[in-house]
Amino acid sequence: MPAGSKANARVAIVGAGPVGMVCALALNRRGIAVTVFEQEPFPPVEQRAATTHPSTLEMLEELGVTQKIVPLGMVSTAYRFHDRVTNTVVAEFNLDLMKDEFRFPFALQYEQYKMTASIAAEYANAGDFDVRFSHGVTALTQHADHVDLDIATPEGPDKLRADYVIGCDGGRSTVRKHSEIEFEGFTYPEQFIKIATPFDVATLNPNLVLRNYFSDPNEWCNLFKVRGEEPGGLWRAIFPLQADETEESALDPDNIEQRMQKFFPKPGRYETRYVNVYGVHQRVAGTFRKGRVLLAGDSAHLNNPIGGMGMNGGIHDGINLADKLARVIHGEAGDDLLDLYSRQRRHAAVKYVQAQTIANKRLMEERDPAIRQANFDQLRRTADNPETARSYMRRAALFDSLRDAAAVT
Repeated sequence: MPAGSKANARVAIVGAGPVGMVCALALNRRGIAVTVFEQEPFPPVEQRAATTHPSTLEMLEELGVTQKIVPLGMVSTAYRFHDRVTNTVVAEFNLDLMKDEFRFPFALQYEQYKMTASIAAEYANAGDFDVRFSHGVTALTQHADHVDLDIATPEGPDKLRADYVIGCDGGRSTVRKHSEIEFEGFTYPEQFIKIATPFDVATLNPNLVLRNYFSDPNEWCNLFKVRGEEPGGLWRAIFPLQADETEESALDPDNIEQRMQKFFPKPGRYETRYVNVYGVHQRVAGTFRKGRVLLAGDSAHLNNPIGGMGMNGGIHDGINLADKLARVIHGEAGDDLLDLYSRQRRHAAVKYVQAQTIANKRLMEERDPAIRQANFDQLRRTADNPETARSYMRRAALFDSLRDAAAVT
């Protein structure tokens, strides 16, 4: 073992979502023992992120994950921007154009809970890759050479000593809060509502692809398809609530029906599989590292879901961090390398994920007719020119963010 390395080092990861599990797998592949704590009793079947971008698929391929999940998801080569008012396609971006550049010239529609479950089922629960469901971290105390964790378990309180702790425990991160790291940014005044239906919405509109963005001056919509748990799959539609609309009103079955019929009119009512209302934030932690505590994914940055960048950016965090932390533990680098992780990934979160998702939302919700038309014209010109289209897709797939972050020193 190299000089300066620590034998029997263990990293505790809090949160068994896709970011936590990918980070754990990447560390374990580098010979680092990991313990993952998840307060839920099993991988939560949360209908959240589902789009895995080409840049992320390349990273997951290095871990042997991509080849296993592609057959289980839905391959999406194109995404379209629509004007709901005129019921026309404004622009299409087709990843076939990137076949000479992207190893995977498509996005994969594969729900995040399935990725978590598949990694846990195949790799976890050995002594050096220990995943503990129904175990929640309630407090942590940093010391010069370790971190002590207080754990709530079904059998009662427990403790664990780790060399490092990685918080992948979401926007309300216990790890971040107990480390007194600021979470800077804002919360949107409106909430979002997500509606999933087994009805094949594509039969109503021949212009639909697997990923669609509908602009409307009063109410926009994102519509995309996932495989779900049934043969025909599910279409997910996301809408903003109106400024004076309550959650109770939004969840009223008649109002749910009205929303769906406005964008996708059809005879008869829509059958739904799930509906939920949630708040949306644009926030970034003041630092992604404080001593032996590190943050990744939603615990480090939150953004609106337009463009599918949150989970992807979080997985990029986890891969970057696993490489650097393994080098520190193996004595190949000093622990100031972890400060570089914080600088690089915070830069990517602010300059790319935050900036792009805010811009995406503004495009979808613009109300001024002249500005809407100018935005549409610009989007068409971008999509129609192969070079500008390639540049757009490169940025949207987060390749630019990876290159730019890697240049941060």
